[in-house]
Amino acid sequence: MSLQFQRSNGHPEPEVIVNYADGYAYSKSKFEEGLRIVLADKPAKPAKTHSGLKKEDIDLIVSELEIPRAQAEKALLENNGDITKTLQALITP
Repeated sequence: MSLQFQRSNGHPEPEVIVNYADGYAYSKSKFEEGLRIVLADKPAKPAKTHSGLKKEDIDLIVSELEIPRAQAEKALLENNGDITKTLQALITP
């Protein structure tokens, strides 16, 4: 292995994607590592239905209370999409 492709600590130089005139270089491995960090930190957007309600909230109500989807959506709309208020309204006689 030639000395020009090794760092002083003995590890090989990373694959360089681009060398810029000002001396900066971007390596593939560092780019991928940074991208992985950014994608892992980004929270997933909750899925919303056409009415603006969260799909997860509707699914929770339907599965836990065993009521029709339309009734769950109506109840959520009446409570401005607040899952806590909706569940309390549905279980309170």
